[in-house]
Amino acid sequence: MEQSTSLSAPRLASLVAGFDRSPAYAGLADALRELIGDGRIGYGTRLPSERDLTEALGVSRTTVTRAYAVLRDSSYAEARQGSGTFTRLPGGRIRALDRALWPSDVGNGVIDLVCAAATAPPGIAAVYAEAAADLPAHLGGHGYFPAGMPDLQAAIAATYDARGLPTAPEQIIVTPGALAATAVVGSALAGPRDRVLVESPTYPNAVQALRAGGGRIASIALDPYGWDLDAVAATLARHRPRLVSAMPDFHNPTGLVMGEADRERYARLLARTGAIAIVDEAHYLLSLDDDVVAGTPFAAHAPDAICVGSASKSIWGGLRLGWIRAPHAQVDRLTRARVGLDLGVPVLEQLVLTRLLTGDLDALVRGQRARLREQRDAMTGALAARLPDWEFRLPHGGMALWCHLPRAGATALSTEAERHGVLLAPGPSFAPEGGLDRYLRLPYAAAAPELVEAVRRIADAWAVVTSGRAGAAAPPSGAEPVLVA
Repeated sequence: MEQSTSLSAPRLASLVAGFDRSPAYAGLADALRELIGDGRIGYGTRLPSERDLTEALGVSRTTVTRAYAVLRDSSYAEARQGSGTFTRLPGGRIRALDRALWPSDVGNGVIDLVCAAATAPPGIAAVYAEAAADLPAHLGGHGYFPAGMPDLQAAIAATYDARGLPTAPEQIIVTPGALAATAVVGSALAGPRDRVLVESPTYPNAVQALRAGGGRIASIALDPYGWDLDAVAATLARHRPRLVSAMPDFHNPTGLVMGEADRERYARLLARTGAIAIVDEAHYLLSLDDDVVAGTPFAAHAPDAICVGSASKSIWGGLRLGWIRAPHAQVDRLTRARVGLDLGVPVLEQLVLTRLLTGDLDALVRGQRARLREQRDAMTGALAARLPDWEFRLPHGGMALWCHLPRAGATALSTEAERHGVLLAPGPSFAPEGGLDRYLRLPYAAAAPELVEAVRRIADAWAVVTSGRAGAAAPPSGAEPVLVA
């Protein structure tokens, strides 16, 4: 049975202080929905009784009764016979589109802003052709490389050397993507009784990969403007986790970059509690502005840290290759865990990535950065024109904006936007334990004209949501599954 916390009437009264009283029940309901959607009132919290809240607020009993009824009707609360009223979120604890984790193409004029993944860069087809010419030399062997082909291991290790983290080829384990790498680490190092801490917000598929490993997930709240290391220290002391997932370089979805001093302090906090960091570095190459680049690898400060990398974001999602960079002491354990999941990745793809890493990768990535920069600027310009009261930090890298809405409603917006032909991933999709309904991730991986049109449709959908008319029409039929990436 779900364990619930209770919220006292005086505490709730202080949280909703100043709510709109014209009419009072609607203003109280709006204030409560915002608190629940943002996570300031946790999912499954028992709300005060109507009588107690009436006294604490100094309003009529009818006001509280009607406000609670609005919460129930909009799926932000449920009444349990004999127990009281408990908070909920539309769609459940982690609200995502029902099809959010299943990849497919989207057609019929629908714009997909759920998947943050760019198209392939120019010239990659030629690299595939060159790699195919190398393939016959490997056909005489069995083709299984549980840790990766030696040349690719060496090429990946060299990228860490260049970033200031000495790495031997045998410290690299090549996997079918960063998610597979994350699942390997989780299954190898976290048992059913171990705590695994993840950031909130964070990439939802990584949380699913860690859950598959068997650890018990808890979250560390990430401030919209950076890492609150005092809060991190308190969370580490409270949970004593086995693993801590972190994304210090162009964080998904916020775009944040952790400073060097914070990396050093975070590493000391982990060492003090004995926790091992899983560091997601999938975006580290995607710096869009010259004055902000990815920092020193986190593992340079935390020798026990395990790095997870990927070719999917910086090169192309169809190149399904990722890797683990592990301390020598963990390599055998991780390799054994990996063999329990698969025996290696395709040889051709490994040949392709080897050529890319040992060739002019900088030129290829510069092209990707230029496209993303143009697309980012097109989207931010469209938002400023169409939705000027939406707030966001201009990200200096990565693939998405993390927008703060004027009021809770990202979940409702994602539903309404689908009726307008745009697929969105609302904030709760990135909240492992619920909340963040005033946030929306907007990837800028599509072409600039498509992004401008998407913002126009989103603005129309937001107007419907804020007018209270959302939900009047049925969603379009035949919509295909999409991928949160």
